[in-house]
This record gives sequence, C-alpha cells and structure tokens, in this order.
Amino acid sequence: MEAPNSTASVELVVHDVIAAPEVAAMSQWIDAMAAEEVCDGARRLLRAGGHEIALFCVGEHVYALADSCPHQGASLVTGKLDGGALSCRAHGLRFDLATGCMRGAPGFGVRVYPVRIHDHRVQIDLAP
Repeated sequence: MEAPNSTASVELVVHDVIAAPEVAAMSQWIDAMAAEEVCDGARRLLRAGGHEIALFCVGEHVYALADSCPHQGASLVTGKLDGGALSCRAHGLRFDLATGCMRGAPGFGVRVYPVRIHDHRVQIDLAP
C-alpha cells in the first residue's frame, strides 16, 4: 500500500476561477475549494487571474505555491511531498511548503500565496 503522499495515483483537479477583489482592501481573495475537501495528501491545480497555483494539503494545513519551478518552469503540482517539503519531479529541487524557499538556498524559491478558511471555503490571496 502506498503512502498518502505518494504521487503514483494522484488525481489532479484543475479549477479555473475568475478572481473577484474585495472592495475595501488590497487583497484579492479567490475561492479554491470547500474546507471539507481538505484531507492529507490532497492536491489541486488552480488557474485564476493569470496565476497557476499548486495547492497541497498536509495534515490540516493547506499550502499554495506558484506551479512553476524556478529552475526551468516544470509544474510542481505533481511533485513528491515529504512532510513540509515538495520535490520537483523534473530535477529534484526541494522547496519548503510554508516559505517557498529551496531547502539549503534561502532567497531562491517559488511564490507562496496566503491561504485562509472563510465561510467554510479555502481561499487564496492573489494580491502581489
């Protein structure tokens, strides 16, 4: 039996979302999924407002990172999860899910998007 973080049988769900900015703030929160869908090992690719975002559920936490490895642009959504780290399938670069930084090379990494639970929905902030 494979571990829940294995990518051998990963089912990817791709969502195209039209971003709707909040009126009184600089934030641009978009809806990603229902909070009930958060389960360890789940992942999704979200396309919204010109962004491609890889979502990863580890335990009860949801992480959102730009879905492009800074090395050569490979998709990260199918990468290997190992606790709080993600390995790019193309060349093995490892990124911290919380910071987006490459392990052992602070300052080099992928964009991390803020995540919140609001009205039983997981939301991502697209604001720069």
